[in-house]
Amino acid sequence: MRTRSKLVVLCLVCLSCLRLSAQDGRNALLSLSPFERAIVCIKHFVGLHTWKNYPYVGYGHRLLPGERFTAAITERQADSLLRVDLMKRFASFQRFGKDALLPTVLSYNVGEYRLLGSGKRPKSRLVRKLESGNRDIYREYVSFCRYKGKVLKGPVKRRKVEFALFYIP
Repeated sequence: MRTRSKLVVLCLVCLSCLRLSAQDGRNALLSLSPFERAIVCIKHFVGLHTWKNYPYVGYGHRLLPGERFTAAITERQADSLLRVDLMKRFASFQRFGKDALLPTVLSYNVGEYRLLGSGKRPKSRLVRKLESGNRDIYREYVSFCRYKGKVLKGPVKRRKVEFALFYIP
């Protein structure tokens, strides 16, 4: 539990958008609903995309065929788009009950089908464990931090913060 508190405080120190002391920031973040915490966390780690990130706009929304958003969307539009995307993903993981927000936030970063599987890709160990009722998922959750086989420090930190914020014992 002590490690969890340290990670939440670390997250709050990182969340410069709150501009509060660590304790006040912790209280402010934990007073939000879990969904709102997810929004704040994603906004912090993803950041607002620019024209350099095309075909991604807003806070990591990938443009779909027929969508006419540009990189010049407002922050309000980006926030709205993030909420819609997150609600769609939440619907896919709602069956996991109190653990639904963890794979939802993770899928926003790594992709829904990387967790749920499709075609030749099998379900992830994380989803298989959750389906079997096993909630000991820390190692599987944090393992989503590799790029081309290498472990990256940024995603490791992000996974630890997300786990500390959204795992309900």
